[in-house]
Amino acid sequence: MSLTQFYINGAWVDPVVPETLDVINPATEEVAAVISVGSAADVDKAVAAAKAAFPKHAASSRAERVELVTEIREIYKKRFDDIADAIQTEMGAPTDLARGAQAMVGLGHLKAAIRSLENHVFEFEQNGHLIRHEPIGVCGLITPWNWPINQVVSKLGPCIASGCTAVLKPSEIAPLSSMVIAEIIHEAGAPAGVFNLVNGYGPVVGEAMSAHPDIDMMSFTGSTRGGIAVAKASADTVKRVAQELGGKSANIILDDAAFAESITNGVDNCMSNTGQSCNAPTRMLVPASRHDEALEIAKAAAENNVVGDPKAEGTMIGPLVSDVQFGKVQDLIAKGQEEGATLVTGGTGRPENLNRGYFVKPTVFGHVTNDMTIAQEEIFGPVLSIISYNDLDDAVEIANDTVYGLAAYVTGSDKDTMVDVARRLRAGQIHLNYAGGGPDAPFGGYKQSGNGREKAEWGFEDYLEVKAILGS
Repeated sequence: MSLTQFYINGAWVDPVVPETLDVINPATEEVAAVISVGSAADVDKAVAAAKAAFPKHAASSRAERVELVTEIREIYKKRFDDIADAIQTEMGAPTDLARGAQAMVGLGHLKAAIRSLENHVFEFEQNGHLIRHEPIGVCGLITPWNWPINQVVSKLGPCIASGCTAVLKPSEIAPLSSMVIAEIIHEAGAPAGVFNLVNGYGPVVGEAMSAHPDIDMMSFTGSTRGGIAVAKASADTVKRVAQELGGKSANIILDDAAFAESITNGVDNCMSNTGQSCNAPTRMLVPASRHDEALEIAKAAAENNVVGDPKAEGTMIGPLVSDVQFGKVQDLIAKGQEEGATLVTGGTGRPENLNRGYFVKPTVFGHVTNDMTIAQEEIFGPVLSIISYNDLDDAVEIANDTVYGLAAYVTGSDKDTMVDVARRLRAGQIHLNYAGGGPDAPFGGYKQSGNGREKAEWGFEDYLEVKAILGS
């Protein structure tokens, strides 16, 4: 598969300066596709197209934009298998995950964007003034590899629906599903320049987008380090920056009758997507008196997760996305052992009978203290740290003792207690008994997990400016 063109101004075009990159299938370590990586000159072309298209798209009617996003969603349905296959190839998602949450979520985000557009009040009187919501302009969108369609469509849906135009840079590690999205938008008849795609490296294409004077907003999902770089590059042009960054989510297990179930489900949630989710519950907080009991339950649950070929029936955990990520996770597992945590199961190296691919062992550490590296750094692999707490006040203090604040979890059988604890946690989403918000709940973080919110009307409003017309 050779995908060496960019999508700019309604057409597939060659890069200004030819340079290619191999896209590696992480399950086989073989080349799955070849893409081009762009330069600042490609960004200039894409931004110029988006800027030229903005006035007409911003002035289009609500009905016209509803029709466009609806058509995108209908074609997405027809291309569903292509999207799921691309996700499996580029980042190793097992079939059930690729065809389930990974691919299906795009349909939900498009539906939410349509609903927000249909219901949003763009102009209203308040306090004797006329208040208008208007599209912000040209938006630069930078997305990660771990949930490629989720992050692309959760940005693109409201961006296009609100009347903005877009320049997308997907992760160069997992760009294949985004190329399918470009084909879908083209087939849907989006006006030239409304959507543009340039593949490339963050320090080159991402930097050029962030610093570009004609981009009005940057929406970035990725590491906190990457988010800082985007914010700094954006500062000189004082553009809006919305970020969804890293996480180190605590999971407070209550001391009640649901203890064993809470731990088992917590392990499975941590290991899902090979642990490559920014909101994964990677710090499990358990009552000190039941710590050893928790380790036994967690060990059994982790060892029940089947690691292997993403295409094989029954596989629950696929590979990590790249050799770089594999090396990082191996180093952090070794670091946990060096710092004195108890290795309950897993450890360094590939699982038995897997001699190629970036596969790792589902790993559980016990007797972790919150100052250890594995309790503070985002590992982004199937690695769980179990930490003791003395009482719920202690649990809340430990949970909040992190630079991150994307998500947190409270699990047990007493809803009133769970809600009380949830109110005290410093994070943007609190999951009670692993409940998911889907495309309808605001998503974003406190502290170094970012700013702004995505999904539903919260994500829609991120792409709008507020204008007050006084004396009207």
